[in-house]
Amino acid sequence: MTARTLEQIRNIGLVAHIDAGKTTTTERILYYTGRTRKMGSVDEGTTVTDWMEQERERGITIVSAAITAFWRNHQINLIDTPGHIDFTAEVQRALRVLDGAVVVFDALQGVEPQSETVWRQADRYRVPRVCFVNKMDRVGADFNHAVRTIRERLGANPAPVQLPLGAEAQFNGVVDLVTLRAGFWAEDSGEDPEWGAVPPEYEGVARSARTELVEQLADHDEEVMARYVDGQEPTAEALRTALRSATLANAVVPVLCGAALRNKAVQPLLDAVVDYLPSPADVGSVTGRDPESGVLVERLPSARESLTALVFKTVTDHYAGRLAYTRVYAGTLRSGDVVFNSRTARTERVGRLLRMYADHREDINEVCAGDIVALLGAKAVVTGDTLCAGEHPVTLESISFPEPVIRLTIAPRTTADEEHLVSALREMADDDPSFHTEVEEASGQVVLAGMGELHLEVLIDKLRREHGVDVRSGKPRVTYRETISKSVSRAEGRFVRQTGGHGQYGHVVLDLQPAPNAGVSFTAALKGGVIPQEFIPAVEAGVMEAAENGAIGGYRVTDMAITLVDGSYHEQDSSAAAFKVAAVMATQAGLAKGKAILLEPVVRLEALTPEENLGDVLSQLASRRAEVLRVEDRPGGIKAINAFVPLSSTFGYATDLRSATHGRGVFSQEFDHYTPVPAEVVRSYLR
Repeated sequence: MTARTLEQIRNIGLVAHIDAGKTTTTERILYYTGRTRKMGSVDEGTTVTDWMEQERERGITIVSAAITAFWRNHQINLIDTPGHIDFTAEVQRALRVLDGAVVVFDALQGVEPQSETVWRQADRYRVPRVCFVNKMDRVGADFNHAVRTIRERLGANPAPVQLPLGAEAQFNGVVDLVTLRAGFWAEDSGEDPEWGAVPPEYEGVARSARTELVEQLADHDEEVMARYVDGQEPTAEALRTALRSATLANAVVPVLCGAALRNKAVQPLLDAVVDYLPSPADVGSVTGRDPESGVLVERLPSARESLTALVFKTVTDHYAGRLAYTRVYAGTLRSGDVVFNSRTARTERVGRLLRMYADHREDINEVCAGDIVALLGAKAVVTGDTLCAGEHPVTLESISFPEPVIRLTIAPRTTADEEHLVSALREMADDDPSFHTEVEEASGQVVLAGMGELHLEVLIDKLRREHGVDVRSGKPRVTYRETISKSVSRAEGRFVRQTGGHGQYGHVVLDLQPAPNAGVSFTAALKGGVIPQEFIPAVEAGVMEAAENGAIGGYRVTDMAITLVDGSYHEQDSSAAAFKVAAVMATQAGLAKGKAILLEPVVRLEALTPEENLGDVLSQLASRRAEVLRVEDRPGGIKAINAFVPLSSTFGYATDLRSATHGRGVFSQEFDHYTPVPAEVVRSYLR
């Protein structure tokens, strides 16, 4: 792959809050780039990227879908991601391998809860973004309000590069502030917009907005600054160059607007993807570690480098086999190649390379650095695996996923279902790392743990439809956590066993400290070599094993810092196994002394209600132990209530909200943090 063609690739994702219009926007992109001859509809269940039956029935995106399109001689690898918080893992693994993102906002609502979540995920991976304020044709649409919420709620630096021509039913085009030209979309298909002079009634506000854009970019570009100081108008090309460099540096976020459902202003969004979002060449090298020595390894985005690729998603296709979606960071991958999996230290043969088009696929012979492809035939790979050249191994940073917060029990209806259940769950867990399965020791029941009620509902539906396993399910239950409420000094664990030959000896002394929102951490602070360095990893393993089962209900322990402060060893009898057991004993002793408390997951909830029903909705939330953070005005006489609510109190809330608002109220929620469970709730739980 030459440097020029590398510059012509864009790996981007569409991310947003649920129902902001991502999938509709994707359908228009497919149509205008010539990938489809007809635009699909979410309402009619005819979209390309929402290809699963469950997605078409529910009208939502559940799994991310990869497509490839071409615009202005550029290849755009686009991933349409889910907007529902239950499927946030799909967004997370997409952002891990993408170079840029288009964040879609509802022109009526502006920034919504899941918008904040995906924005933070993009911040984590430093992904440059372009914003698209969609649904400008809706009643109550307000472009300035949307831009203001991007600035205030996300802490971003939005740079509007367009202004809407009209709003609501009168929305018919945009003013491009870079060129100071107006585009009108008169036809229903939106294929041939008319570009011309800015209407006289918009000239003043357009010139004022362009001046603000120039002032904003002058801080990031010397040429624009020089022209601004000299009182000269910067050229459109100079502004594009400045916008691109500032966007790549995450210093500004270009903001565009349109109405995807009405086929208006989608083509300028494609132009913005090409003009402002990075190519793999802009992103530069990727770093990993040598799996044996741990030394940092750098790979440039070049076809001449050693192969370096990351598997970011696997899908089990019952017709084609196991697909592994892979981002190639360096080197060249060909059909039939043998690659090295640095996690398993084994080789894998790549059967076929596929250019994905949602659930359709096209065979290709090779793929080079900077591209995204699906592999067929690599059977043992899982999400997060690094595939590389065996003679130059490397391990890239894997992909982390949030812990499940809700669970339910399932049981097969027949003996035949019982035989297939385990294999079906194992296959599903490989494809979706955001859910866990376990078997309750007391009852022997299988437990599904996931990100929310909808997530679990979809998983059970998948068991029935895709795997033919019919199950009965219990009621959803919250996944609690445990922690200590006070510091513990010198919790001791001593493991001594005498046998005929060598005995077993391990002695560990730990300090335990509460550490809010920090998970479980382990530090060794020994003096004088009281425990040999070779046994420290075994101590850490014992600590982490003990933290899996707390002292109250056997829930996983969190928010605790553990320090190894003392201990002793025996020259002949000490072993790693003995020190691991001693660490388990010491941790359990510390948990008992630390006055363990139960923690419950708390969600950040946003409820939208007509103003006349505000009192009833607030009363409902108060009865569910909600902590109301703020109540905001929204267009159309709507009130937005933001609150922290225990997850256990949200079960059945949708029905209550609809009842209180005569069907007009809606809400969304996302996990935020864990907090101590009130004493009266603990007492009722333990009864």
